[in-house]
Amino acid sequence: MRNGALLALACTVMFLIVLDATIVSVALPSLRADLGIGPTALPWVVNAYTLAFAGFLLIGGRCGDLYGRRRTLLAGIALFTLASAVGGLATETGPLLTARAVQGLGGALLMPTTLSVITQTFPEGSRRARALAVWSAVGAVGAASGTVLGGVLTQLLNWRWVFLINLPFGAVAATTAWRVLFDVRRDVPAEEQRREHGEAAPRQRLDLPGAILVTAGLAAALYGLMESTAFGWATPRVWGPVTAGATALALFAVHQAHWAKQPLVSPAVVRRRPIQVANATMFLLGLAFFASPVLISLHLQNVHHYSPLRAGLGFLPTAVALMVSSLLTGRLIPRFGARAVAIGGLTLAAAGFGALALTLGGHGPYTLTVGLPGIAFGLGAGSAFTPITACATSGVPPSLAGVAAGILNTTRQVSGAVGLAVLSTLAAAGADSYARSHPAAGGATGADALAHGNALAFGVAACCALVSAAVATRLPRPRPQWAPAGPTAS
Repeated sequence: MRNGALLALACTVMFLIVLDATIVSVALPSLRADLGIGPTALPWVVNAYTLAFAGFLLIGGRCGDLYGRRRTLLAGIALFTLASAVGGLATETGPLLTARAVQGLGGALLMPTTLSVITQTFPEGSRRARALAVWSAVGAVGAASGTVLGGVLTQLLNWRWVFLINLPFGAVAATTAWRVLFDVRRDVPAEEQRREHGEAAPRQRLDLPGAILVTAGLAAALYGLMESTAFGWATPRVWGPVTAGATALALFAVHQAHWAKQPLVSPAVVRRRPIQVANATMFLLGLAFFASPVLISLHLQNVHHYSPLRAGLGFLPTAVALMVSSLLTGRLIPRFGARAVAIGGLTLAAAGFGALALTLGGHGPYTLTVGLPGIAFGLGAGSAFTPITACATSGVPPSLAGVAAGILNTTRQVSGAVGLAVLSTLAAAGADSYARSHPAAGGATGADALAHGNALAFGVAACCALVSAAVATRLPRPRPQWAPAGPTAS
């Protein structure tokens, strides 16, 4: 009973975090008209959330390890819910953007904590695989619901409800966390051994210099990547922050390896081969997948002339496929092993992206050019996320579960930002090149030119997914407890 309540809590929080990454995008025109937000500030209604979320993920994971899952989860829910209320009541741009950044900070505390709650509650094996599958499926529902729910709330009520909708969910999550989530003492045998020898247990502290370096580095690099779609890669506004961020992250790596007494990212976690391979696999998949909702939405609006709400609904078959495959994966992993399921899913995702690259066209029907290929890569990606997550958190001691989850979620966020920046740039370059070589296409904004640019981007996405499948072959083989139960030999 309590395990079910903890899984429901983790899924509710996961739904909120993923939902808020996309629900605001459909309301941007109404926000601009109501608050008078300028064109340069408008994208930051979305970017402020993403930037704070990605920048603080590692700190959020470590806070769960140091201060307890219950405290961290309650603090994250409080920040997220209060910021949602401020955003929904905002009358000026400044408070709104601040609220979005605080929402991102709350999400960074919540996301790795929900994953570590699952890994601590459910032992490795079929039960954890199914719990992770449900968690992943709820994330897919949140991603699909964002654009749809945002359009409905904005159209029937007003834009403020895309923020205020979080309040009842936050209240339920906080109440549930207060009642069912309790932190357990970790490393009890080690503590008893130290007491026997008269030793004082070292006080665990947050690595503040490391936290500053990694947060500043991620924020600067992601800021530059976000600006690249508007200003191009050659401008100091882009390469300056990217260079500064890469430098800060390099210093962070040196600090963790040589200077930090209690590192933010424990070398014991980073050196584990399953974690290294799982994060590399997730990064390559993220390059291909996380940009797909934006690219498909823009394709449907600019090429097929869909309304924003209809374009959001156009991604729904992919999201449903993602959700269904995530749920089924919980039953496939115990039977075939995480590695085999991940490789199969990534191969199917690569085929789906490849089909998009081959079939996209200015005048092709939605079903053939977007619908069926989208279902294919949705099924594939949904089948891959759960086994990759399981490998990235398997065998990690409870005292480091939060930071392992933080590393994986940081990888997801960074890969999504890099993928969106790179694939958007490729799509624009491909459209421009096609328009110049085919003047009859109507210039760089012609439907055929845009379709060919998007096809190029999805061709690169297919290559990324295929390489991800190759890297996944280095994931660990299934352990005995993951195998299906059967008759034992006498």
